[in-house]
Amino acid sequence: MKPTTDSYQHKGLRNRLVNTLKEKGITDENVLKAINNIPRHFFLDSAFDKIAYEDRAFPIGEGQTISQPYTVAYQTQLLEVKPYDKILEIGTGSVYQASVLAELGAKVFTIERQKKLYEINKDFVFKSKYPNIKFFYGDGFQGLPTYALFDKVIITAAAPFIPPKLIDQLKVGGYMVIPVDVGPFQQMLRLTKLAGGTYAEERFDNFSFVPMLEGKSGR
Repeated sequence: MKPTTDSYQHKGLRNRLVNTLKEKGITDENVLKAINNIPRHFFLDSAFDKIAYEDRAFPIGEGQTISQPYTVAYQTQLLEVKPYDKILEIGTGSVYQASVLAELGAKVFTIERQKKLYEINKDFVFKSKYPNIKFFYGDGFQGLPTYALFDKVIITAAAPFIPPKLIDQLKVGGYMVIPVDVGPFQQMLRLTKLAGGTYAEERFDNFSFVPMLEGKSGR
C-alpha cells in the first residue's frame, strides 16, 4: 500500500534531499523546485516511508526500480525542459520521472513494457494533478510514431544501442537523453537531432540502470 499523507517531516526530508542534489552539482532551479514539490514517498510502498528521501534507487516490482533522485535530476537537467515541450519517455516505472517532467509543464507520453506496472499506473496517485501525462503499454524501442514528432526523448533504462526509430520520432533540434551501455555501466549521452536524420552527440557521466529490453512483457 502506498502512503497518501505528506507531513512536515516528509517536506523537511525533501528539502534536505534538494540540498544534497545541489551539493552533487544539480544547478537547474526549476528541476530542484519540481523535486521539492513532489512527494517521492507516494511512489513507493509505505514500508519505504522513512527512507524514501535517501538519494538512492528502490525496487518497485517486476525487476524495476524508482531511480535515484540524483539520476532523475541529472537527466531532467540535461533535457532542458520547457513548458509545453512534448516529451517521449521510455520506461514509465513508478511514474516519478514523468511526474517531474509534468511538474515542469511538459506534455509527457510515457511507455511501459511491463504489463503489471502499466496496469498499476492506471491508478496513478497524481492522475488528476498531472493530466499532461499520457500512459502507453508497448515496446520502447518502437516509440510512439502515431504521436511523433517529439521535442525531447528521455530513456530511463540502459540502452544497448541508440534506437533509430526514436531518433526518427524526434524533431530537428530536439534532445534525446539516453544512458548507453559501455561495459558494466552506462554513459549518459545527450543527442541533438540534425537535419537529414543524423545527430550530434555529447557525453556525460556514468550511471547504472536496469536494462532496456525489446518487446512487451505480458506477465
